[in-house]
Amino acid sequence: MDTKSKNIQLQYQGYLNTPLLWEQTKLYGLKQLYLPMVATAVFNRVTASNLRLGKLVEQFVSTQLSQYEFINVLLENFQVQNGKQTIGEFDCILEYDEKPIHLEIIYKFYLYDENVGTSEIEHWIGPNRNDTLLKKLTKLKEKQLPLLYNIHAKTALEALNLKAETIEQRVLFKAQLFIPYTKRQVEFKTLNEACLSGFYINHTEIDRFKDCKFYIPSKKNWLVEVHSNVAWQTYSQFSIIIRELIAQKMAPLCWIKFPNGTLQKFFVVWWSYKEKTDN
Repeated sequence: MDTKSKNIQLQYQGYLNTPLLWEQTKLYGLKQLYLPMVATAVFNRVTASNLRLGKLVEQFVSTQLSQYEFINVLLENFQVQNGKQTIGEFDCILEYDEKPIHLEIIYKFYLYDENVGTSEIEHWIGPNRNDTLLKKLTKLKEKQLPLLYNIHAKTALEALNLKAETIEQRVLFKAQLFIPYTKRQVEFKTLNEACLSGFYINHTEIDRFKDCKFYIPSKKNWLVEVHSNVAWQTYSQFSIIIRELIAQKMAPLCWIKFPNGTLQKFFVVWWSYKEKTDN
């Protein structure tokens, strides 16, 4: 197997093994689509090398859905238009045990900052602080899912002999979560603690790990579960690259190998986090 094929298999396996961000109950009125683990985790589609991470995940979901006899995919990545204007896009419309479902697909990386907002949901933000879990949930509920009822979607649904009012709506929302290095415990009341994937630090703190080795995966390989078979860098090599990325206000996901052999994912961020006190 060549390097590209091996990488995409690891990415697909990483996607499959990522838990749903919440389970059982609805969150903001949004209900997850539960899928059993596929028997054979093989991704054999041809994908463009410049495919963005979000679009790659959609390909992974499509491949996973094709493994189930009880699922029939009717539409994928279908643009709803008003003349030449694109109103929005359906990620997927499928039949699950012959029941029609509108499915939106989300895969995110969130960092915990208790200084943002006052609730568990509000505390989770994107690595560069320009994205939040709350913002994404609001967009799903107020924009993406209501597209099903848009007058301009009616023609596409009629072509499938479907009516909007007969279609259930679900999300497939997976995520990797990261907490501050100095904060060893975060209370999970609503979200799935199994999504916890590592920690994050400010770039000024990397000298804590001078005795460790490092690896900086490409954006697509953020999906991959950490393993030892990579070209590890020394602290001095790593710190030079990190300074360059931080200067551009980028927050890379990295892998760390501790002296005892323990492997973990972590983000290095350009912004500061201050732990709240009880005072």
